[in-house]
Amino acid sequence: MRNSPNTSDYLLANAAHDGVALVEAGVSYTYGQLRSAAGRLAAWLAELDLPPGSRVGLLGPNSLFWVAAYLAVMKLGHVAVPFSGKLTPDDVRRNAGLVTCAAVFADRRVLPRFAVAFEDDIGDIAVLTDEALRPGREPYWPGAIPAAPGADAVLMFTSGTTSRPKAVRVTHGNIQANTDSIITFLGLRGDDRVLVILPFFYCYGASLLHTHLRCGGRVVLCDSLVFPEAALDLLEREECTVLAGVPSSFQLLLRASTFAQRALPSLRLIQQAGGKLPPVLIAELVAAKPAAKLFVMYGQTEATARLSYLPPDKLSAKPGSIGNGIPGVRLRVLNGRGEQVAPGERGEIYATGANISPGYYEDPQGCAAKFTRHGLRTGDLATVDDDGDIFILDRRDDFIKSWGHRISSHEVEAAALRMEQLVCAAVIGVPDDEAGEAVTLFATARQAPW
Repeated sequence: MRNSPNTSDYLLANAAHDGVALVEAGVSYTYGQLRSAAGRLAAWLAELDLPPGSRVGLLGPNSLFWVAAYLAVMKLGHVAVPFSGKLTPDDVRRNAGLVTCAAVFADRRVLPRFAVAFEDDIGDIAVLTDEALRPGREPYWPGAIPAAPGADAVLMFTSGTTSRPKAVRVTHGNIQANTDSIITFLGLRGDDRVLVILPFFYCYGASLLHTHLRCGGRVVLCDSLVFPEAALDLLEREECTVLAGVPSSFQLLLRASTFAQRALPSLRLIQQAGGKLPPVLIAELVAAKPAAKLFVMYGQTEATARLSYLPPDKLSAKPGSIGNGIPGVRLRVLNGRGEQVAPGERGEIYATGANISPGYYEDPQGCAAKFTRHGLRTGDLATVDDDGDIFILDRRDDFIKSWGHRISSHEVEAAALRMEQLVCAAVIGVPDDEAGEAVTLFATARQAPW
């Protein structure tokens, strides 16, 4: 198999040296400054003389430091291992041990909390901080370094904290294939500016970084959406052209902020993924920003990021659909016998394509269950229409069984959110002696009824 560009080289290949790459806390950093920062961290990492393919952790909020460390790790032929800042120190310790991290880049803002996670009893882990960004150390950025498309570039953790987590192997080929595909169907440009409210340790957030760096665009970092008005002020001030979020992001923006009332003339693309946004909120989103193209997308960590999209011109005709495979991806809805379902029948979504991970890190049992002869088994139950467009019904293991019926929590949540006074809703099954499981709704209203 022929080698491809190292992913760090690939991501920076189209960037103008003096073009703005990142905006963090009101400070703009050019691509030249980003490359220099990555070079300083690479110089520090190179001094450790680690064998190629060593796992190097990344811990901290979205920042120049995080992006520079990410690029430095891949540039030197190592494997980046992003850690969620929402984990406990014990969780980080466990995950670092599972993949045998040799080093970690840790932001000083979080190091006091997580320092205990890297003590010597889980191995000799070198902790490198953002002090390396200070002037004084000569950047180390060797010439173009090829990488085998099947070589691991990143290990992305998935699953919850109560069970054994899985580290998804994301290769250089996976990232580059998925990035090219997303840029193509979204029509991203070098003058695009994306407001990033999602963390880079999450595959959706990472895909925003990948695609906009590859285009030579601008990545505007927003700490969180806890204060939605501050995020909207930043979007306006930086004249962002792209906004991306998960269902809860848009529920908050539509039902608990001035998003719908603001003109936001620079906004031309809206990306929604990370779960099913109820059709009523999709309609509200289109009505709020009719001049912006809304792309409803579907993906999984095991697929690097994106798997499918519904074109904006189909939103009104096919509410609730995820469309079909992005360029280079084939999606099929198969029944229990591995056969393609007919329109209206139920089955499970399977995916194939160059963006599909080769499997989990050192987890053959998990690989066998997820990566099958039919392709990636997504775990999502769905049906198709006469055009082949896909409609997700629920997760395979997420139905509520009540009074002998299988009830979709997503459908109940979508029905509840038709009430405009609700900001968000979540449905679970609660054990019940008579029903088996009682359908229970949790909701947040705009204002308390009293």
